[in-house]
Amino acid sequence: MNKSYLLLISLLLFQIISAQKKVFRIPDSLKTKNYEYLDNRFYDLKKDSARASVYAYALLGKAKKEKNIKEILNGFQNLMLISTEKTRIIYVDSMLYIAKKSKDNALIGGAYLSKGTFFYGLKQQKLAMDNYLIANNYISKTNDQYQIHKVKYCIALTKFYVGFYDEAVSLLRDCVAYYKKAETRPYLNSLHMLGLCYNKLGNYGLCSKINALGISESRRLNSTVMIPYFTHSEGINDYFKKNYSESINHIESSLDSIIENNDFANVSIGNFYIGKSFWSLNQKEKAVKHFQVVDEIFQEKKYLRPDLRQAFELLINFYKTKKDLDKQLYYVEELLKADTLLVENNNYIVSKIHKQYDTKELISEKERILIEKQKIADELAREKYYDVFYIFIIFLLFIFILWLTRRHHKKRKEYKKNFEVLMQEYEAAKNKTKLKIEKEPIKDINIETVALILKQLEKFENGKRFLEKDWNLVTLSAAFNSNTKYLAAILSHYRDKGFNEYINGLRIEYIINLLKNDNKFRKYTYEALANESGFSSTQRFANAFLAKAGMPVSFFIEQINKM
Repeated sequence: MNKSYLLLISLLLFQIISAQKKVFRIPDSLKTKNYEYLDNRFYDLKKDSARASVYAYALLGKAKKEKNIKEILNGFQNLMLISTEKTRIIYVDSMLYIAKKSKDNALIGGAYLSKGTFFYGLKQQKLAMDNYLIANNYISKTNDQYQIHKVKYCIALTKFYVGFYDEAVSLLRDCVAYYKKAETRPYLNSLHMLGLCYNKLGNYGLCSKINALGISESRRLNSTVMIPYFTHSEGINDYFKKNYSESINHIESSLDSIIENNDFANVSIGNFYIGKSFWSLNQKEKAVKHFQVVDEIFQEKKYLRPDLRQAFELLINFYKTKKDLDKQLYYVEELLKADTLLVENNNYIVSKIHKQYDTKELISEKERILIEKQKIADELAREKYYDVFYIFIIFLLFIFILWLTRRHHKKRKEYKKNFEVLMQEYEAAKNKTKLKIEKEPIKDINIETVALILKQLEKFENGKRFLEKDWNLVTLSAAFNSNTKYLAAILSHYRDKGFNEYINGLRIEYIINLLKNDNKFRKYTYEALANESGFSSTQRFANAFLAKAGMPVSFFIEQINKM
């Protein structure tokens, strides 16, 4: 922090303290109260900022008089909670300034956590994460378990936002276990986020159990503030379970409390899933009204989560059916803005979105709409050219169909040849004992280490553990108690393959044997075959099968059925 910034903070502090002296005088009845009493009264009255501020200033004044830095920070934090969005940053930076003067790692870390939470509330994810990581640097030097778990919770929020749900679950489980014995609100918050993660991971049953537990625990602990959030979460979960009417009822019943908390993010998320439920019930007019709320919050708060992006796609499709070019153009432009925001927040997010419209397509769509509007205006002048244009298009389509037909026959001939080669290879492999080919040792890796990893690979293959999902070089190295460098080198040297080729090859060999030897598997859907062979998506399975076998799955099954 440079000198000019320190001077600015000092002046701000002086103004705050001066304002307190001029405007606020601590009532005599509060001067003898302890910090716990003043803090509890503040939280009891937090929704009434005018009354709550009396206790916040009383606590801060007492702390200043007694030079209690920890409580001074608590006082500023309380004032931050009831201040306006514009003035809140002043209290945040004041906390950081005072904490740094204390040279206490726990206090400095706590101040950075508060700053990260401030940015998270504004949904400025990158700035929030930066401050969480700085906080962790300080708090990790202490043994303050409360702060350590608070960092875990904050980082779990950011991991959830960018799609690292498994990693977020691991952190949140620790938080639930710790806060259950420590403090009510963080415990319930951690439960809530854990349920949301299970929903994103597709474990809808466990998500419902977490939501039910959260509601019962809220009542047991006499803390009802989180009940609307668990209801909101269950409404989202209902959507994924295709219980669309229940989804609408759950989310709508939770929104009043969430709006009262000024939680614009969950208002946007709730409206999105209400809209999706109405869309699934084919009540698209109702759905559109809720998607428009997502757009309104995006415009006002610049908030958008990756899954909410689909609201704009559905709005574009809706107004296409209505032939409303102006609305189409508007929502295309909004979608372009949304993608820009998502890229700025985190490049990883955009890479995970299965977009109906990528940036180039959106620009083309925008241009098409503008051209179409102009075409409507000039339609009478251009009518004489339409017949020639249509004939030309039909001709091109005819040529294209001929080309596709020829290409199809050529591909089938190629697939047929690959099938025959594959069957010959499998027959040869079945009738021939596998020879163990001795290879030169790897110079940079201990021979015993190589032998151990090769033995683990053999056990991994024989035990068919490759059928488990989500293997990557890091997780397999960890399972072998090795490192990625050694495992990659050994796979390359002794299996002549990179990691992905190795895993996918084992899975495809396994599924080929199943298809070849058991006709019940030939009736499976692609999705079922992908699950059976350990692939995380149907597309990845199809691509891997084509790369390994030299033909699509459907062609292989067709040929096997003819045998």
